Amino acid sequence: MILTGERVLLRLASPLDVPAILAYLRRNRRHLQPWTPNAPRALFTQAHWRRQITLNRRDARAGRSLRLFLFERPRPERVIGTLTLDNFVRGPFQACHLGYALDARSQGRGLMTEALQLALAHAFGELNLHRVMANYLPRNRRSARVLRRLGFRIEGRAKKYLRIAGRWEDHVLTSKVNRKWHP
Repeated sequence: MILTGERVLLRLASPLDVPAILAYLRRNRRHLQPWTPNAPRALFTQAHWRRQITLNRRDARAGRSLRLFLFERPRPERVIGTLTLDNFVRGPFQACHLGYALDARSQGRGLMTEALQLALAHAFGELNLHRVMANYLPRNRRSARVLRRLGFRIEGRAKKYLRIAGRWEDHVLTSKVNRKWHP
C-alpha cells in the first residue's frame, strides 16, 4: 500500500527498507528521545525490524493497525518519518489512535502535515473510521499546531498518561471525527 502526495510517500516497509529505517532511527535518536517511550536496544537491530515488518504487514492485512514509513518523493529510498494508525476498534466505536514522528532535518517544511492529510483521507475513506485520536505532550508545540491545523479538537488532558523517556507524562487528548462516516 502506498499513499502518494505532492512531496511525500507513505507506505508499509519491506525488508529492503531495514537499512533506511535503522539509519533514520540512529540519525534521530536524540531528537525523538524527549517525545517517545524508552527504546529497547533491539529497536536498533536488523533482526528486530525484519520481524517487525512481517508483523506490521500482518496487522495491516488483518485490519488491526497501519504502520507507515514516510519518504520524500525525490528520495524514496530515505526514511524521513513514521506514521501509525493503531489500536483499531471496530463495532460501535470505529476509531484508532494516530502517532507520528519526523526527521529533525525535515521539520518546518509542512511534510508531516501533508503526510497526515494523506493518512486521514485513507482512515476516513478506505478504512471508514469514524474517529482518529492523537495525543501529545503539552510542551510539544509542533504537534499541537499540526493537529489544530488538521482540524483535531482538544478533548481533555490525561494526567500521567504515558511513560515517556522514563517519566510518566501528562498528555493533551485530541480527536478528529469523520463527518461523512457511513455504516
